[in-house]
Amino acid sequence: MSEMSITDYLAKGGQLTSPINVPARYRAELMRLMASFVDSELAGAAGFADMINSGPGIKERIAAAKIVLEKTDNADKVLKIMGEFGANTDRYATHHPWTDRLDRNAAVGATRNAQDMRLSVFNYPLTTWQDAVVMNMLMGLAVGVQLSELSRVSYQPLAEAFREITPIEVNHTDLAIEGIEHILAKGTSKEVLQDSVNYWWPLVDASFGQAVSTRAKQLTQFGLRHSTNTELREKWDKLASDQLDALGLTAP
Repeated sequence: MSEMSITDYLAKGGQLTSPINVPARYRAELMRLMASFVDSELAGAAGFADMINSGPGIKERIAAAKIVLEKTDNADKVLKIMGEFGANTDRYATHHPWTDRLDRNAAVGATRNAQDMRLSVFNYPLTTWQDAVVMNMLMGLAVGVQLSELSRVSYQPLAEAFREITPIEVNHTDLAIEGIEHILAKGTSKEVLQDSVNYWWPLVDASFGQAVSTRAKQLTQFGLRHSTNTELREKWDKLASDQLDALGLTAP
């Protein structure tokens, strides 16, 4: 099958199942998608690992450690697929400084370097346990929306990996919600949590990308995207706003 006929096949909803005969442009976009997910998971896990001992109790620290372990394992699931396309997985997992962060007040959407494909939200530092839990909830809801999209990609092994990852990430969000409920029950003022909501909201919002994407048409033709950035952002906005309302907090 020629590259052109494979592209037509994908545009009509077809799926690919192995790296053999994958068009070069498709491979490039697929690798970019996978790298962004892996980098974000590893950077997110590294940032949250630094907060484990800030947990107010053993239960919270166990939950945080579980999140770090499972995010790292989720990254490994996708990294193995990258390895099938020729990525040096051993070097990949170790050569980035996953714990590096920008200044807390760096501009929204700022990045550190072109080689690190993490979503920009993972370039910003966590400050306190409360701050980490709020970020984990808001970003967790965003990840849930993004995984609903990624689970439909046209590369079948990757779609299956994302479907396996989804309930694990959903549980992380549930743990964050429980964590906020516990923080409030302990008497922490809502103002403290609201400050973190106000800080992280625009950063998480930016993770959905620009409203108009120059690559959107190509990704749609390849079956690597089915929804627009705006559609995904609006879905997250509604989910996050409703969850904040339920907790007595407010979306900015």
